[in-house]
Amino acid sequence: MAHFMLVQFTNIFPQAVKKRPNNAKYNGDMSDQIPGYLKLLEGGELSQRAAAAKQHLQSCDVCPLNCGVDRLKGELGICKTGELAQVSSFGSHYGEEAPISGWRGSGTIFFARCNLRCVFCQNADISQTGFSCEKNAEELAGIMLDLQKRGCHNINLVSPTHVMPQILDAVLIAAQHGLTLPLVYNTGGYDSLEMLSLLEDIVDIYMPDMKYGNEDIARKYSLVKKYPQINQAAVLEMQRQVGNIQLDHNGLAVRGLLVRHLVLPENLAGSESILKFLAYKVSTDVYLNIMAQYWPAHHASGYPALNRRIRPDEYQRVIELAKNLGLNRLDTVL
Repeated sequence: MAHFMLVQFTNIFPQAVKKRPNNAKYNGDMSDQIPGYLKLLEGGELSQRAAAAKQHLQSCDVCPLNCGVDRLKGELGICKTGELAQVSSFGSHYGEEAPISGWRGSGTIFFARCNLRCVFCQNADISQTGFSCEKNAEELAGIMLDLQKRGCHNINLVSPTHVMPQILDAVLIAAQHGLTLPLVYNTGGYDSLEMLSLLEDIVDIYMPDMKYGNEDIARKYSLVKKYPQINQAAVLEMQRQVGNIQLDHNGLAVRGLLVRHLVLPENLAGSESILKFLAYKVSTDVYLNIMAQYWPAHHASGYPALNRRIRPDEYQRVIELAKNLGLNRLDTVL
């Protein structure tokens, strides 16, 4: 297995390490729970899943954009990613939710490019400009094993949607060489149900964004069609696969769904409809991080409604809505 230089990165979540929610629910000693991909490895199913996912690169329908390009021949679609995944940085990350970061950090791999084109992207240097290096499957597997060696609690795949076939190839190799950490699928939430079906019993923890409750707003600010419809279907599938978040006796997530919702100015995120969907269609026990760190990054200054930070009352309103709907596993900055 090749060795690689660690690319250092800074904390992209400025609210710092979060406290564990007061209403965190524990599921006993689950520290010996085996990641699902290891069970699939034994019977050859993991290899079959990786091969099936790779076929989707030929006429690309890896994500709902359905660009149709042949990425195996180097053709580029909207995500501007060909056959190889592009990695911007990786390392131990302490700025995620407490059940993910723990005390040794989350083994985070930031993939460059994205299938969303948010005008306010907080991380546009990675997602839009492609500051990165291409990595083949063996190199990506080496990164995963390196993060495990460093003591990280999990492998946290950030913006994985458009490179899921490449990730599965790497997980197969890493598992064959001793990877045993849970996989965290840290996504913008614009995911294909067909690709998610290939991830069943491979991904242990799903961590999707729910960005918008209104299709027109999503189209205007993230340049994608049917975001709420596709996002909600994806979240329901994730919940079906892994259920509510399960914590071990140390408060670390070992399996389950963790949803993130970024509050936007002027209620542009459509928070109420998202919260109602979670409460009525998913579970009132869903782990929900209501995030307040919005700032007018990237091209947001060109959109008057987005050209300011959120006010405290805007954030408080969303928290009160969540509580009134019975959502009881809230991760907030208040």
